[in-house]
Amino acid sequence: MGFLNKLLGTKKEEEETMTKLNIGIILGSTREGRVSPQVGAWVKEVADKRGDANYTIIDIADYKLPLLGEAGADASGAAAWSEIVAAQDGFIFIVQEYNHSITGALKNALDYLRVEWNNKAAGIVSYGSVGGARAAEHLRGILGELSVADVRVHPALSLFTDFENGNQFKPKEVQEDSVNQMLDQLIPWSTALSTIR
Repeated sequence: MGFLNKLLGTKKEEEETMTKLNIGIILGSTREGRVSPQVGAWVKEVADKRGDANYTIIDIADYKLPLLGEAGADASGAAAWSEIVAAQDGFIFIVQEYNHSITGALKNALDYLRVEWNNKAAGIVSYGSVGGARAAEHLRGILGELSVADVRVHPALSLFTDFENGNQFKPKEVQEDSVNQMLDQLIPWSTALSTIR
């Protein structure tokens, strides 16, 4: 009887994993020495504790996307980018502020696709000297044009208080609460929007 219960339990867990939302954690920087992988890994760790979705880190650097419209663009990177974004039900953007906006690499990656973004939800986790707030606000306008509904709660990480020497990520304890509050909005919105796709 124990074996049967274990087998049924495993099957139930597999079904739950298959029916859970897929949320992509998109790293928005590609530059050498970036700290977005540290921030993304931390967000995934916080999110995974919840057990409410399948969270996957998606690093735009892995797709080697050339500038949109550039001659000789590698179609395989663009095709793989399209496939991974299309497979998500929602997103968490890890956004760093460059000159009061998002990175050129993230803007290019967003512009590469259209329908793959449509009717999905997104949360934003930003960082910079003022928490990356200006980059997050620019991103909100872009997401609106792509029919991505961004949630209100926005964890904003300061280079002065959440990083050591500007490159070692050591978030204040309150930031985990902020990520969870953002996810409390992102999951229901992603669920709701999945019904109209």
